[in-house]
Amino acid sequence: MTGSPLKSNFTFSNRHTSTTSDTSHPAWLLAHSLESPHGYLDVELTRVKKFAGTMVLFWPFAWSLTMTSRTIKLPVTSYVTVLAEGFAGACGGCIWNDILDRDFDRQVGRTKHRPLADGRITVPEALLFLALHLCVLVRMIWFTEQIVWQIGLVSIFLLPGIYPLMKRITYWPQAWLGLAMNAGVPMASAILTKTVSRSTMALSVGAWAWTIWYDTIYACQDKKDDTQAGVKSTALLFGDWTKSVLSFFGTILVSCLVTCGILNRAGLPYFIITVGGGTFLLVKELLQVNLDVPKSCWETFHRNGFVFGAVVWLGIALEYGLATWN
Repeated sequence: MTGSPLKSNFTFSNRHTSTTSDTSHPAWLLAHSLESPHGYLDVELTRVKKFAGTMVLFWPFAWSLTMTSRTIKLPVTSYVTVLAEGFAGACGGCIWNDILDRDFDRQVGRTKHRPLADGRITVPEALLFLALHLCVLVRMIWFTEQIVWQIGLVSIFLLPGIYPLMKRITYWPQAWLGLAMNAGVPMASAILTKTVSRSTMALSVGAWAWTIWYDTIYACQDKKDDTQAGVKSTALLFGDWTKSVLSFFGTILVSCLVTCGILNRAGLPYFIITVGGGTFLLVKELLQVNLDVPKSCWETFHRNGFVFGAVVWLGIALEYGLATWN
């Protein structure tokens, strides 16, 4: 678990192009799972069909990776390799969440037709598919530095493992979700540099605030059903003050993006696209979303996954490209 993180990681990654059949390889395992009689249901458990949830998990990792890659001028091929591996591990948490929440999900109109809630797949089958994802994630960090291994174990097992239970005991489950969803931010920095920089810490705080932003809006879809089922959320806690509180967390996010730019001595592409574009999108969302209309909440959450995350990444990516090619 020690040694050069880049050398170890990319030696592992180069085996992805092998033409031999490696039955322990993530790609083989995933392909084999899809050949099972429940393959389609297994994929549905990961919410791949509703890809926005995967993207909000992926983007903070991508932001951090790209920001760090610019600082150390990481070769593009190495960057793309790590980026692809991070993307591959973005679905397993949904499975564990659905296992623990299957009884709650049956009481909520939006979730009652999930595979576990309606009985199309059993808990042992879901656990088997979850184990597959965990194997993929553990293999990704197996040959890395000690700090990456430690962050990885916490982000793979502890943080997402406890999150579903938080909805039962606190009105702040989104705060814990923010820790679970954004553990990839320090991990990306640690993979490349063996340390967690000050700008990475600032980005972690901003990404945490972003999670509370989008997941509170997401939770507003189910306010009525959650009250009846006994599920707690910031959507219920904030009540009529939701937009005011969200503006506070949006301000934290933007402030952290500005801080990252200053610490990294970013140029105009970052401040115009990442900071300026991101701020514009947040303000637009806050003005347009109707928190009492589930469709409006879902569309806003969807835009966070596909538009906001991409705009923030684009400014960072342009900075990385300029630094790499100059």
